[in-house]
Amino acid sequence: MNSARGLRRAVWLALWPIGLAVGLGSLAIARNSPGFGFAGSSLWTAAAALAAGWALIAVGLIAWARRPASRFGLLLAAGGIGWFLQEWNNAGIGSELAFAIGLVLYAVGAPLVAHAALAYPSGRLSGWPDRAGLTAAYLGAGLVLGLLPALFFDPASQGCGQCPRNLLLVRDDPDLFSGLNRVGVQLGLGWSLALIVLLARQLARSTPALVRLRVPVAAAAAALLGLVAWDFRHSLDRGTLASDPTDRRLWLGQAAALLALAAGVGWSWLRGRRTRDTVARLVVELAGSPAPGGLRDVLAGTLGDPSLQLAYPLADERRVDAHGRPLTLDGTVTPLVRGGRQVAFLAHRAGLLDDPGLAEEVAAASRLALEHERLQAQLVAQLQDLRASRTRIIATGDAERRRLERDLHDGAQQRLVSLALSLRLARSQLEPAADPSHRFRLDQAEAELRVALGELRELAHGIFPAVLADEGLAAAVEALAEEATVPIRITALPDGRLEPAVETAAYFVVREIVSHSASMLTVGATRRDGQLVIQIERDGDAPDDLIDLQDRVGALDGRLQILHQPGGRVRIRAEIPCES
Repeated sequence: MNSARGLRRAVWLALWPIGLAVGLGSLAIARNSPGFGFAGSSLWTAAAALAAGWALIAVGLIAWARRPASRFGLLLAAGGIGWFLQEWNNAGIGSELAFAIGLVLYAVGAPLVAHAALAYPSGRLSGWPDRAGLTAAYLGAGLVLGLLPALFFDPASQGCGQCPRNLLLVRDDPDLFSGLNRVGVQLGLGWSLALIVLLARQLARSTPALVRLRVPVAAAAAALLGLVAWDFRHSLDRGTLASDPTDRRLWLGQAAALLALAAGVGWSWLRGRRTRDTVARLVVELAGSPAPGGLRDVLAGTLGDPSLQLAYPLADERRVDAHGRPLTLDGTVTPLVRGGRQVAFLAHRAGLLDDPGLAEEVAAASRLALEHERLQAQLVAQLQDLRASRTRIIATGDAERRRLERDLHDGAQQRLVSLALSLRLARSQLEPAADPSHRFRLDQAEAELRVALGELRELAHGIFPAVLADEGLAAAVEALAEEATVPIRITALPDGRLEPAVETAAYFVVREIVSHSASMLTVGATRRDGQLVIQIERDGDAPDDLIDLQDRVGALDGRLQILHQPGGRVRIRAEIPCES
């Protein structure tokens, strides 16, 4: 990864002096033989040539540095170099190698710029029509107008005594050379107009956000291609591209279009910067009161989408809101990436973030608030998961208690009852003259069986009272008061049934305090503001270990308090959320 990044940086650094040298060399060629070039000897045309080419190269290299994964920047820089290569088939170039490059590539600048415009801003083409149109343009400019005619062009025999030797010459054939150029000009008119249609098609199929982003670049590229098509139309009669006064005027128009294209790309960066500054200012304002969910409101207002949703990823691939609650995203979802890692997801209306740079700007501008809220959301989600896990554990334990109570009641207890009946039946069938020891042993067995049955019932009731499951909290507390060894005064009990988990937690709070008390207690339970409030008063201190009760109440998002009262009494207060 680091070696690839280092190589890319080395190439990026090398392209700056290469672009500078190609521009200066092209200008020197044009001024050396102004009759064969476009820039000629005028300072204005020289400035236009350098400004257009260098602007494309500079903007392209900056775009590549901003988004290395996109090919748009490289294509734009290549288009700038292709613009300069128009001068390299000049008779006065003085270099055989450079002359050969010029013969092949002098017309590829327009297809390269069109390719960059069609791929803007993502760096990818949208479909096969774009690929087909660009393939035709590259073949027409680089093959039919470039390489093939060069194979049959001997400058010396065709009247160009100043031209360097053609390194690509296969055989001299003036007629074939002329025919290929004529076909290339005709094809050039076709592919230049086709590329304009493809640019218009791209805009028509774009979302409003992308249209606003693409219009400056697409309009400039269409103007360039329109002037190129005009030049091809002007060259149809003579069958070759040249540099007469009309060609030069069209060339100046093309230079202006290229400058407008570079300015359009720069304007998109300025718009992105303004958006980033706006988001940054709002985030700074938000920093004074970073309430959970506040960042979503800021982004929704800044981006103009009230329906915008902001979610944060968890390790298990769930997505939660700023409060740690599970969130299902609707609409178009755009990930916010920082450091190659997805830190959040934005759900928004279609087309809002079609500009790929805008999402990056949003993530960069709001990175501090985003990171703060993301960590807070993940922490809250983990706490909720922990609470839910604790609730499930307690619910599982209670369910197991109910099962054991049923098993004891329906299994062992019933068999003991059946055994007791069998013993009574056996005793009733003894003869009056039977051995008294037999009757004694049966009586003894029946007495032990009654004791075992009582202990089993007490055990089953301690595991989970059947009355709680069958009749509810009020009946269970009343039954507990009747069976307790200490007096219990009941002040209030809720009417009707509550959720099983709430009833179970409340009952075990009361039972645990009763089991650790040696004097009279006052017990009350009422519904109040969506909560079940249990209050138990007793003399002395509260039991030493109430951790189990605190866990049970806390698992239901409730709380357990110990309040010391005047006169040496203590009040244990439990608040458990419940449906009103």
